[in-house]
Amino acid sequence: MKRLFDVLFSAIGVIVSSPLWLLIPLAIKIEDGGPVFFPQDRVGLGGRVFRALKFRSMVTDAEARFGPLQATEHDPRVTRVGRLLRGTAMDELPQLWNILIGDMSFVGPRPLRPGEVEVRGDGRLIPLADIPGYAERHRVRPGLTGLTQVYAPRDISRASKFRLDRLYITRAGFWLDLRLILVSFWITGRGAWETRERKV
Repeated sequence: MKRLFDVLFSAIGVIVSSPLWLLIPLAIKIEDGGPVFFPQDRVGLGGRVFRALKFRSMVTDAEARFGPLQATEHDPRVTRVGRLLRGTAMDELPQLWNILIGDMSFVGPRPLRPGEVEVRGDGRLIPLADIPGYAERHRVRPGLTGLTQVYAPRDISRASKFRLDRLYITRAGFWLDLRLILVSFWITGRGAWETRERKV
């Protein structure tokens, strides 16, 4: 039932949002003339790596110039168009295609990059694969939105985020998914994905 919902509504989403697929690339090109899309490898169901698509919201070659940093509020790498896209989550619109072909779901844990690490306060680099809860995340498809994406502050530890992911996996169901999707639309409508403050 979840997969049927994903296929049906991602197809509807692509059709309904089709005008934005023309306007957003135009805005990106007008601002700096760089690439429209930002493809990136992510880890999905069963640990399989797939290519996730986003509209580019950062300056061209951001990783080459600044390194693979986690995005922060008021990130200097984000363009003016990108700030609007990220606030409304419209930069993730191309992931409707990832949902349609089965790489992702509408709701699930946030897809992570292969080999990603967490930097601890003492400077240690901890592979995410070594943090409890990492493996369990790959029992389900990663999601465009989810319990962690909606309710977790950006600056909490990965271990805390993974606990929320495990909570979602144990309680996943149609009504929880529907609630998270509706809350996500509310945040998008307010343009508040980058400025929200949530308490877990």
